[in-house]
Amino acid sequence: MKQSEFKKRRKQLMQRIGKGNIALLGSSSTKIRNRDVHYPYRQDSDFYYLTGFSEPDALAVFIPGREQGEYILFCREFDATKALWEGAHAGLEGATGHYQADDAFPIDDLDDILPGMLENKHKVFYPMGRDSDLDHHLLDWINHIKSQSRSGLVAPGELVSLEHILHEMRLFKSNEEIKLMRRAAEVSAIGHVKAMQACKAGLYEYQIEAELVHHFMVEGLRSVAYPSIVAGGKNACVLHYTENTDKLKNGDLLLIDAGAECDHYAADITRTFPVSGHFSEPQKQLYQLVLDAQTAAIEQIKPGIPWHNAHDASVEVLTKGLVALGLLEGKVKSLIKKEKFKQFYMHRIGHWLGMDVHDVGDYKVEQKWRLLEPGMVLTVEPGLYIPTDCLTVDEKWRGIGIRIEDDLLVTEQGHEILTHGVPKTIMEIEALMQGR
Repeated sequence: MKQSEFKKRRKQLMQRIGKGNIALLGSSSTKIRNRDVHYPYRQDSDFYYLTGFSEPDALAVFIPGREQGEYILFCREFDATKALWEGAHAGLEGATGHYQADDAFPIDDLDDILPGMLENKHKVFYPMGRDSDLDHHLLDWINHIKSQSRSGLVAPGELVSLEHILHEMRLFKSNEEIKLMRRAAEVSAIGHVKAMQACKAGLYEYQIEAELVHHFMVEGLRSVAYPSIVAGGKNACVLHYTENTDKLKNGDLLLIDAGAECDHYAADITRTFPVSGHFSEPQKQLYQLVLDAQTAAIEQIKPGIPWHNAHDASVEVLTKGLVALGLLEGKVKSLIKKEKFKQFYMHRIGHWLGMDVHDVGDYKVEQKWRLLEPGMVLTVEPGLYIPTDCLTVDEKWRGIGIRIEDDLLVTEQGHEILTHGVPKTIMEIEALMQGR
């Protein structure tokens, strides 16, 4: 992403913070996997959103109206030995040159420099409670300023959650963000197609996972957006199953929930299909019901429609269908009111999508479900999960888990399905798998 995009975001943030105030935001820290080996580093989404800076041990400071420069970056100084062992890093020159910070200081000098930046500020915007070290340091800095009140220094009098402002910004995607999300969706969609084509009885779930990850990496997307779910048979009834260790069997369905990440932006796709390439009649009936529920929900994705309408539409279709198939008994309205559907459909219809797979942004505003607006991206993912030990239903339904998930961009005209590249009708899936 171009640096101009990050600069535009910082300008928008400064306007919302206002002069006389200051905002602080720390980077992600590195995490030990075992002994002296670290997990692959992934920058904090909020920090990256404003800076584009992908290194640990950094703190971004935003001071609207500061004459010497409004955007200050504290980071590691360049270390030739570290560069030899671990690779290139920006250093102070890179922070101001490539990453366009107005000023850069060594992170080791934070305690000496930052208190002076806090002096005479009214409010401090920062992610309260998210970084215990920053919490501790900030209180120390403020107390230090208070101790010098006789010298005329004034400490900030109010601490404000930065997330409230920042996450509302992140909820609405720019054209540059949408390009990255389309790319993540396109690559992920083809990965799902390849997984369908590779699937056959006798393979292990992790071997199908390997097909997905292989395709993501071949296309240049080296990170998955979240741990992949590759769940055969009854494993699909475990909503967040990620062991991916069982052998695939003919007669079972395979549920795959997986997506790639493109420059920190996620795709999130779920498809469910038969290992053999042919749906059994009970599988076909439940699958079509979930697909009908998704279709009804997608019709609700357009500007001005409350967020929860899509979920309500899916609940109505699924409950009617469950009654028709004999999995639920009673009047549809009463069953919905009593939430009897939740024994088979226990999650909501979807979530915001962006830099995080479960992305930031409020779902309600002033205690009312917020209205959809252009630029929002969300998932639509109804499902049905019939546990093997559910003795209230006919045996033919037990052990079947189905979810169908797509990523949608809300547009001025309605919506765009970013993940349209994966077959999802029964006919399309069977045709693809039989033609492999």
